[in-house]
Amino acid sequence: MTKRQATTVQPLSRSSKTPLWQQLEHELRRRIQLGDFVDKFPSDRELMEDYEVSRHTARHAVSSLGRDGIVQRSRGIGTALNSGRITQSLGNLYSLFQVVEAAGVDQKSIVLTIGPTSDAEIAKRFGLAGDEPLFHLARLRLAAERPIAVDYVWLPGAYTAKLAQLDFSHTALYDELERSGLGRPTAGSERISAVAPSSNVAELLGLNGDIGVLELVRQGERSGKVIEWRTTYIRGDEFSLVTDWQRGRRSEMRLEQNELTADLQN
Repeated sequence: MTKRQATTVQPLSRSSKTPLWQQLEHELRRRIQLGDFVDKFPSDRELMEDYEVSRHTARHAVSSLGRDGIVQRSRGIGTALNSGRITQSLGNLYSLFQVVEAAGVDQKSIVLTIGPTSDAEIAKRFGLAGDEPLFHLARLRLAAERPIAVDYVWLPGAYTAKLAQLDFSHTALYDELERSGLGRPTAGSERISAVAPSSNVAELLGLNGDIGVLELVRQGERSGKVIEWRTTYIRGDEFSLVTDWQRGRRSEMRLEQNELTADLQN
């Protein structure tokens, strides 16, 4: 069997406001998504040498991957990919952020709604009374100025104070949850469907009647409590769902850019 060639190591930015450990985590997620580390995950020492970071930074980044179940550490063996679960969580907009970033395409978000709201049906998802306040963030995601996704997310109202004033034009929500000390989801469930877009979604994405969307509905949990309800609509002509499988291993699903989006790089 031919061994898949490793992708190029991308240097971390010392001038970025994003902590080095988060940059390294994002970089490792990018490489995992592209197929690296199937045979061997790098040791802390190798990460320190490849990315010129401290042992603390390397361990922090890998520990974050471990909390999401992407890798697992074993005493005397080291760190390895956790082949018993889906490698990339498709309902996580952070993953979409990484897919576009890894493609080298300029991206940004247009914030449609941000701040406190109320919704009786969604409040029930959190085990709250119908009149309890929630935090709502809606964004239109652009790649090379082209709309590719619309994302709607609700969080408990207690999150409003730390999130409502943030700039979400070029960042991942889960990163901001970490930076704010709120913590991102560590478990949850997700449903993926191919649907006809509503008139509002079609207008935002610039779709005609012949193009459908992928609807990703996610419930995120932390410490046994629901802390996130999210619905994302991704252009059906920009991304596909791909399953990689190998005998003796559980199949793994991922998002893959279609040629239309890849052409944006040229």
